[in-house]
Amino acid sequence: MYWTRTPFWIKSMFPDWIWDVKEAQPAVYLTFDDGPHPEITPFVLEQLRKYHAHATFFCIGHRVVKYADVYQQIFIEEHSIGNHTYDHLDGWNVPAQKYTDNVMLAAVHINSHLFRPPYGHITPWLYRKLKKQLPNIQVVMWNVLSGDFDTSLSPQVCAEKVLFKTRPGSVIVFHDSEKARPRLEYALPRVLAYFEKKGWAMKALPYQKINL
Repeated sequence: MYWTRTPFWIKSMFPDWIWDVKEAQPAVYLTFDDGPHPEITPFVLEQLRKYHAHATFFCIGHRVVKYADVYQQIFIEEHSIGNHTYDHLDGWNVPAQKYTDNVMLAAVHINSHLFRPPYGHITPWLYRKLKKQLPNIQVVMWNVLSGDFDTSLSPQVCAEKVLFKTRPGSVIVFHDSEKARPRLEYALPRVLAYFEKKGWAMKALPYQKINL
């Protein structure tokens, strides 16, 4: 079970984390988790280019190492990047030290203060441990989850969920992963075209480099 749109009471429990962005002008913030992927990430980049959109890519460390050329293309096209751990660890199911070590290993390859925990699973205690090692770390969650990872969901419903739930300032999650591919390839172009027609900007989250 998951919420397409994050309830306000969850956001209010963790006000220091980014859930959405207050904007003077209508804008949305597209984010992509679990890449880079040698075929799907280039598809995403092509679609973003076509619709004059920018986005934030929360990357897995070992995939950054394996597909370094794709990772570099994200920078070339002026998108933002964020840390998504080195091995896509679940913060609710691994020892705290193993988790923080994995985030730090990813940080060697992903120089960004933005961090999204895989599955959105992180505890306040884990967050405090990470803050001790990376004082300027910024946890980025979301308020619209596309569900493109959900194999029981049709591509059409995936697109409709995003279009129906998104508001100006929304942080939206897609995945540039093999599992999400059928729904992503259908939904993303339609979502981008819809936002462009409405005149909403599609922005990347600003990020800062970190000092290890």
